[in-house]
Amino acid sequence: MRLLVVDDERRLARALQHGLAREGYSVDLAHDGAAGLDAAMSGSYDAIVLDLMLPVLSGYEVVRRLRAAEVWTPVLMLTAKDGEYDEADALDEGADDYLTKPFSLVVLVARLRALLRRGVGARPTVMRAGPVAVDPGSHRVTVDGREVEITPREFALLSYLTRRPGRVVSKAELYEHVWESHDASGDLNVVEVYVGYLRRKLGRDVIETVRGAGYRARS
Repeated sequence: MRLLVVDDERRLARALQHGLAREGYSVDLAHDGAAGLDAAMSGSYDAIVLDLMLPVLSGYEVVRRLRAAEVWTPVLMLTAKDGEYDEADALDEGADDYLTKPFSLVVLVARLRALLRRGVGARPTVMRAGPVAVDPGSHRVTVDGREVEITPREFALLSYLTRRPGRVVSKAELYEHVWESHDASGDLNVVEVYVGYLRRKLGRDVIETVRGAGYRARS
């Protein structure tokens, strides 16, 4: 079994490589998101162990691009962040499992074995908001069956909302997750600008403004 470990903590990555090798796995390493994505795109790995907080490209972006390219290699996401929304976001983007640091090698190996038994995951379900269909696998968006071109940032914003049908999402939450920024002093008005872009392309009723609270995708 061949694994790819993508983690910028080099000491941890080497320790995982040695520990997994003792379990009979062949392990390649990458230390930033771009290098990990390049290696993973080959599709030659049985599973990928992917850190969330990576330089160049985040783990979110790596798995998002893999699934958009229809590379369905099982992904186990590692992160020092601990929260149900982080876990949900990782799984929504296409990860197959999630493990919070610190963790034991025994648990990691058990999770990997479970993923490998499960095999390659199914293509993700198309999400809908009224007449709009969002396909996270191909990164295609259609309105009444007609494909509409949107930018990667617009797609990320639309996906975040349509994964939470009926739920009001604040500007701050959208800014943090779509722009991957934890700077509370950042310009939250950029969210409003991008919602405007989406409304012009997809129709004004697709994203509802809830005054004083945020935005909600049409169910």
